[in-house]
Amino acid sequence: MPETVVVHAPDGDLPVLRFAPDTPNGAGIVVVQEIFGVSDYIVGRCQDLAAEGYVVYAPVLYSRLPEEPPLDPSSPDYMMQGMAASRGLDWDTAARDVVAATSALRTEAGVDKVGLLGFCFGGGLAFNVAALTDVDALVSYYGSALPRLLDLAPQVTAPQLHHWGTQDSFIEGPAQREVREALATSPGTVQWEAYEGAGHAFDNSQVPFHHAAASAAAWPVTLTFLASHLIVKASNG
Repeated sequence: MPETVVVHAPDGDLPVLRFAPDTPNGAGIVVVQEIFGVSDYIVGRCQDLAAEGYVVYAPVLYSRLPEEPPLDPSSPDYMMQGMAASRGLDWDTAARDVVAATSALRTEAGVDKVGLLGFCFGGGLAFNVAALTDVDALVSYYGSALPRLLDLAPQVTAPQLHHWGTQDSFIEGPAQREVREALATSPGTVQWEAYEGAGHAFDNSQVPFHHAAASAAAWPVTLTFLASHLIVKASNG
């Protein structure tokens, strides 16, 4: 089970769920939530990463809202609940919060490198944060805000991995092509993965968009990418 730690951020103290690995690998990852908050799905992905040896931070960004939003996966208006909650969150405040969480994770003993992993809302926010502070790797799943953040591409120096579904009705083919072309101006390497037949939020098993095959294909790619950039290999010399 995660513990809650408090990170001191510019806009006030920020609760963060911290997931500790049984066997640390020397790296940490900040996981940035979808519009549904730090849901059971996000917690599950954090646990998956901790099982790989990462110290994982999941900032509770919706703690900035005046009231805890109603987010019930069993509700027929779950999508509307999430959209309403995300609209109530100030983007710049959220970016500062993730920067603060990233900086705090870097101070943990035994953490040599730090990556960012974001889903949907969090995929775009993680990209924004990677333009504001140095990270060692960035993974974005269908970053919904990316089309309006493309002017930041030259500022993202970290190696990037982007996952997209070819049937994403929120960010369709032409918008995806525009994003991909803009990312080519980034100083770091950019890996682009597309999954045939998958829509938006295909990794989230709690929403109707879930695409099991795409989710199963994308996760090993994510783990390989993160390991290649975050895990410090011991010298043979």
